[in-house]
Amino acid sequence: MQNAETLLAILRERGSRGLPIERIYRMLYNPELYLRAYAKLYPNKGAMTPGVTDETVDGMSLAKINSIIQDIQHERYKWTPVRRTYRKKPNGKLRPLGLPTWKDKLLQEVIRSLLEAYYEPQVSESSHGFRPQKGCHTALQEIQKVWTGTKWFIEGDISQYFDTIDHQNLLEILKEKIQDNRFIRLIQELLEAGYIEDWRYNGTYSGTPQGGVLSPLLSNIYLTRLDKYVEQTLIPVYTKGQRRTENRAYRALRTQIDYASKNGTKHDVQNLKKQMHQLPSQDPNDPGYRRLRYVRYADDFLLGLIGTRQEAEEIKQQIGEFLGRELKLNLSQEKTLVTNATQDAAKFLGYEIVNLQSNTKFTKGRRSANGRIGLRVPKDAVEKKCMPYLQAGKSVHLSYMLENSDYSIITEYQQKYSGIVQYYILAYNVSSLTRLKWIMEISLIKTLARKYRSTVRKMYRKYEGTVQTPDGKMLKCLQVSVTREGKHPLVARFGGISLTRKPHAILYDYLPKPINTRTEILERLLADKCELCGSDMDVKVHHIKKLRDLKKPGQKELTGWKAQMATRQRKTLVVCQQCHAAIHAGKPTPSRSKSLESRVHGNM
Repeated sequence: MQNAETLLAILRERGSRGLPIERIYRMLYNPELYLRAYAKLYPNKGAMTPGVTDETVDGMSLAKINSIIQDIQHERYKWTPVRRTYRKKPNGKLRPLGLPTWKDKLLQEVIRSLLEAYYEPQVSESSHGFRPQKGCHTALQEIQKVWTGTKWFIEGDISQYFDTIDHQNLLEILKEKIQDNRFIRLIQELLEAGYIEDWRYNGTYSGTPQGGVLSPLLSNIYLTRLDKYVEQTLIPVYTKGQRRTENRAYRALRTQIDYASKNGTKHDVQNLKKQMHQLPSQDPNDPGYRRLRYVRYADDFLLGLIGTRQEAEEIKQQIGEFLGRELKLNLSQEKTLVTNATQDAAKFLGYEIVNLQSNTKFTKGRRSANGRIGLRVPKDAVEKKCMPYLQAGKSVHLSYMLENSDYSIITEYQQKYSGIVQYYILAYNVSSLTRLKWIMEISLIKTLARKYRSTVRKMYRKYEGTVQTPDGKMLKCLQVSVTREGKHPLVARFGGISLTRKPHAILYDYLPKPINTRTEILERLLADKCELCGSDMDVKVHHIKKLRDLKKPGQKELTGWKAQMATRQRKTLVVCQQCHAAIHAGKPTPSRSKSLESRVHGNM
């Protein structure tokens, strides 16, 4: 049997050549693909989140993999309905999420890895969502680098996209390349598995459940038709001309400057140059010059047009008609807008995007800002990020943190703050996050002061520090150190992050890391030995969410299996069925010596 990487390499090669694939269903028999999927999924927080059953990553075993493969081989695998829950969106509406069982997650990840290997070489470069080495930053950087001179933005948003994907259309798109009816049928059964809400079963007749491992990839595959339509039909129509014609008024002034330089005064030349700097060197309304550009992130897309508003409205209408006709999708009228790039800002991926205009900024003797695309932090975004730390307009402490350690409190504040800064680091006004930093800092100090029943001033004196940033700046911060015997101290800091724009910073959605099927956790699982008693009977992996959950409040030291996990700093423990049952029942687990002794006496 071929190993997992070889299978994926074959799929990538065929995908890069656009060749159809057959017998992909048989690839689901390969155990290494499931080990690979397990190695990728088990560190995720969602691995311990149950679906409609109690099953999670806890209790993962080779026997479970073999059971799934046998069901696949005999075509009797049944997808479990997802557990529906809801998450609040920024606009106050609720987004439905579907939470699969662990077994379904594992199989979905195997299928996802196969489909991604095959389809990734074929996906448009304009698509940046849910792809390796792609993300919001790569989409925004493409806009900033390439879209210079854009006059109109067409902001596109598909209404309830994940819920309205047409199953038949999606399956037809898959059938164009995948010539394996068993595999297509397995995908179809997944789409139609339904969901459980309030203990009631509901069928799914359209859409892919948000929260599923496979859903983002399927949604990208579905919108490849939109990408092709824009790139192969619309862009050629709305792209013409090599360069704009010269602005006649600008040329006339330049002629006058040449004449004044020879026959006039220096004052005359300066006045003429000031007038010339108020005019574009090329005709901005040249009817012979048009450009249309396109970028998409999941169901949000943006088009940039150098042309007229009438043409922008035509493009918006044509895209809406194509989506309805070919993909049975609807544009959101509320969010699909035509925006004047020089007078207003388009909103895309949390940023405001504008066409910069400045007749005073010069670089190497040329106006360097005019027509450039600027990315900026929206004012309302800063205010929304400040809201959790404000009450009646003032920073307040966070009560739920009072029981945490100083290290945990400062670390949590820093993680939230640094995540926001990293996301908006492309913006030319990233320094506007200074307000967020100040509000969070006061909230942090007040939280520590409330914990110790002290004052804000005393807390500042206790935790103040400085840190040197990578660009050499010394910045003030709040910090705490935790000493460790024989090791370097753990240091938590809040602040110390330079709010200087970094136009080349990239924050990927996820980085494709080589997944070795002989990683530490897999080596331990494949060893087929209980790490507590040494038994080789029905071995599985015990998982916990967090190491800090091992110690209960007031408990001085850990013993038994908890001590072993804490000592090794692992959230996993390979155990036999007997030990696993004892762990969940809260009973003592046997040690290796006692277990060996009992087996020896039992054989005498």
